[in-house]
Amino acid sequence: MNINELTDTAKTLVAGGKGLLAMDESNPTCHKRFAALEIPQTPELRRAWRELIITTPQLGSCISGAILFDETIRDRLKDGTPFVKATTDAGIIPGIKVDAGTRELAGHPGEKITEGLDGLRDRLLEYAQMGARFAKWRAVITLVDQLPSIGCLEADAHALARYAALCQEAGLVPVVEPEVLMEGAHTLEQCEEVTERVLRVVFEQLSNQRVLLEGMILKPNMVLPGLACPQQEVAEEVAEATVRCLLRVVPAAVPGIAFLSGGQPDELASARLNAMNVRFKGRLPWEVTFSFSRAIQQPALDSWRGQAASVVAAQKVLLHRARCNRAAHRGEYQTEGGLEVPLAEDGDRAA
Repeated sequence: MNINELTDTAKTLVAGGKGLLAMDESNPTCHKRFAALEIPQTPELRRAWRELIITTPQLGSCISGAILFDETIRDRLKDGTPFVKATTDAGIIPGIKVDAGTRELAGHPGEKITEGLDGLRDRLLEYAQMGARFAKWRAVITLVDQLPSIGCLEADAHALARYAALCQEAGLVPVVEPEVLMEGAHTLEQCEEVTERVLRVVFEQLSNQRVLLEGMILKPNMVLPGLACPQQEVAEEVAEATVRCLLRVVPAAVPGIAFLSGGQPDELASARLNAMNVRFKGRLPWEVTFSFSRAIQQPALDSWRGQAASVVAAQKVLLHRARCNRAAHRGEYQTEGGLEVPLAEDGDRAA
């Protein structure tokens, strides 16, 4: 483990107003999104979609790192360029999703455990040799009735911590993603209480596994009311609850917090991130940025729909969403009359 390289990479991933692009959807998830738009579910169109993303002009001005899927990191652009080289050439650090998905947790009905620790040490070394410099592992936490249970929290936190330690051993920065799901009718207050509880257990396990905090990124959920909750707080209230929760439990040694979007509408995710960076500007010990998937990709996918003639238009949509989130990281995201203000190339408002 090279401590300097880990800390430098972690800082770079959250610096300069940039954030992460999660383009690591599994093939079944990718096919589900394609099917919704009547896009044929083929390996070639998966490759074409991911090529569209990574070859978007100027994407590196907004995106510091891209989380790739196993298929993608081994694949090539149509001209034969390896995806890893194309990502690096775009000024974007390549990363890799390494968990094997979730399964039902034995003895805990309604709760899941993330699998993939078996053979992970060797896989991480292979990914590092391919050029990956960071990795991601996601745990999912259900908030409903009496859940989550302490047994589920400890099992998922322990897996996250073991994964993180193995990443650092291999020279990769671990992105630690404990996600409290948005589904359900829970209130903002309930989500804040559970998110705090989850993060306390996660950081206890990270400490037990001797994970270098300066060489990791936390990728949590924002503190949000459930999708079925009748009370939906405004962005400023979400920002207050989220940051209050994080200040209680996330050590200052962690260089950055990169939020997942978790199915939030794209503009609302940007507005909530922006509210945090406006309200708490200069007062937080870590960078507060984004690691979005659908909140950046979905509008571009809607534009592309598998059509070669729509690639350029879809790339413009993708870049716009990336710029909006760069602006939100800087506390500069703005809307007028409910519509986003167009953003110039430098991230400022267009003239």
